[in-house]
Amino acid sequence: MTTVWQTIGRSLLDLLYPRFCEDCGEPVRALPDFLCWSCRLEVVPIRPPFCARCGDPVEGVTGKPFLCALCTREPPPFDLARSAVRYRGPIRPLLHRFKYADGLHLAPMLTDLLAMAVETHYDPTWFDFTVYVPLYPPRERRRTYNQSQLLAERLARRYGIPVFRGIERTRDTGTQTRLSMGERARNVRDAFAVRDPAWAEGKRFLLVDDVMTTGATLREVARALKQAGAERVWAATVARGG
Repeated sequence: MTTVWQTIGRSLLDLLYPRFCEDCGEPVRALPDFLCWSCRLEVVPIRPPFCARCGDPVEGVTGKPFLCALCTREPPPFDLARSAVRYRGPIRPLLHRFKYADGLHLAPMLTDLLAMAVETHYDPTWFDFTVYVPLYPPRERRRTYNQSQLLAERLARRYGIPVFRGIERTRDTGTQTRLSMGERARNVRDAFAVRDPAWAEGKRFLLVDDVMTTGATLREVARALKQAGAERVWAATVARGG
């Protein structure tokens, strides 16, 4: 809960270091984060109907729960995946800055969105660990941080559970941005491994990432955890879509 002193402190900081909307660049006043009111109205939350397994939203009305074509053809290793908002409008530049341009100040706002998805679709008492999508070590050194790890660590503190750090990316898969769905799946196949399966055996994981597009990366991380003996893997991302 925001206290009077927190409000005063934020007002003083805004006076000294004005905040601007990450999308349109207009000043942000009397708001706790980095989107103005106009841009907030363009954020699209994910609502039903969506795939009962991977959470991929569809347009129109379905009338009953359904599985998308991909989950029907290739059931994912994760038990469920859910996201907070669509990867469009102001969310796209905001997440791009967070991921690639040292936008670490955006972590609290994005964690709040992520927590909304988690608490809407899951019960935080289910999880033994949060776990993040690891970067290949040389890539992480160049970037200096892993945005997925930052989100997982903040959620772990929020829910009072530990972060699982025993999974690694075993090779550099490069960027997935320009690859087709099939190419993405082949690119990350068997690219993750659990260092000591004993730590994962019988455990329940909340797998965290910033964006889910085709789901290829989350599938492979979940596959590695399940092969190591994980009981459940539930996935959550801030945004969904390509």
